[in-house]
Amino acid sequence: MLDRNQLVSFLQTELQTERITDYCPNGLQVEGKQNIQRIVTGVTASQALIDAAINAKADAVLVHHGYFWKGESAVITGMKKRRLQSLLQHDINLLAYHLPLDIHPVLGNNAQLGKMLDVQHITPIAGLEPNGIVMQGEFVTAQTAIQVKRLLEQLLQRTVLLHEGGDSMIKKVAWCTGGGQGYIEQAVAAGAQLFITGEVSEQTIHVSRELGIHFIAAGHHATERYGIKALGEYIAKQFDVNVDFIDIDNPA
Repeated sequence: MLDRNQLVSFLQTELQTERITDYCPNGLQVEGKQNIQRIVTGVTASQALIDAAINAKADAVLVHHGYFWKGESAVITGMKKRRLQSLLQHDINLLAYHLPLDIHPVLGNNAQLGKMLDVQHITPIAGLEPNGIVMQGEFVTAQTAIQVKRLLEQLLQRTVLLHEGGDSMIKKVAWCTGGGQGYIEQAVAAGAQLFITGEVSEQTIHVSRELGIHFIAAGHHATERYGIKALGEYIAKQFDVNVDFIDIDNPA
C-alpha cells in the first residue's frame, strides 16, 4: 500500500516538475483516496481509461495527458463533468505529467523511443526549452528512410507516414514524440537527416521537401505510450503497489 502524498512527492522529485513551465498542472489533478493499492497508467485520461480503471478497482490513474489545459474553458459541463464525476464518485486519484515525462532522461517519451530505435550517442538539441524536448543521435548502421519506417511500424504496430526528402542513407536522426512537427527546422539546423515525431501539419511536408530532410509522423498516441508505461513499471519496483498499463487505442 502507498500513501497518496508519498507518491506525489516521489514523482515531483523524480520528474523535477518544479523546474518546468507547462501548459497544464503537473502532479495531482483530482484528489481521491489516501491509500493507494492499485494504479492504472495510460496515455490520456479519457472516459474510456477512467471506466477501465473503475473496472480494475484502481485507486489512482496516472497519465501523460490530464486535464485543465491553458486556454480551455473552466466551466465543468458535458464531457469534462462526466469524467470528473466518474473519478470523484469512485474516489480515484488522477495524476498527470506532461512535459516532465516527455523529457525525463531515462523514463521519458523521448528516451523510450530512442531506446526502442537503438539510437546511439543521444543528446538534446541545444537551445530548446525545456531541455530535452527534441533529442538527436545516430543509428549504429546507416539506414534508408524506408528501413526506419518499417522498423517503426513493427515497433509501434501501426502504419506511419513517411515523406522522403533527403539523403538516401540516414545516420543522424532527431525526434520529438507527440505533436512535435514544429521542431523540424531545428532538427535540420542540428544536422539531422531524418526527423521523427507523432503528428504532421500541412507545412511540414514543404519544409521536409525544401530543406532536404526525411520526415516521419508515427502517431501522437503511439509515440507517447512508452514513457507512462515505463514510469508505472518504475513505481511498481519502488513501492508495494500494483500497476497496470491500459492502452486505449487512438489512431491519431
